[in-house]
Amino acid sequence: MPVLHFHVDNLKCGGCASTIRHRVQELSGVASVFVDPEADVVDVDHDGTVEHDQVAALLMRLGYPEHGSGGTFEKAKSFISCAIGRVKGED
Repeated sequence: MPVLHFHVDNLKCGGCASTIRHRVQELSGVASVFVDPEADVVDVDHDGTVEHDQVAALLMRLGYPEHGSGGTFEKAKSFISCAIGRVKGED
């Protein structure tokens, strides 16, 4: 099974990881999502139909851009995504 690997910014905790897992898992063709907040890594196992740019764009919208590609706006969005993940109880 192919794997897409991302090194992302603004990944702070389990709440962030929860949001990323849930939202990326919603993409058609995604089999599983592994998020390591300590290493700032997101790995996406998929069926071969998922494009790197598709996942990268979603991560950017959530506030977790690929390392070095975001700014202040993405950092602010990551705090919201983090809070949502914590509210869902998966910290």
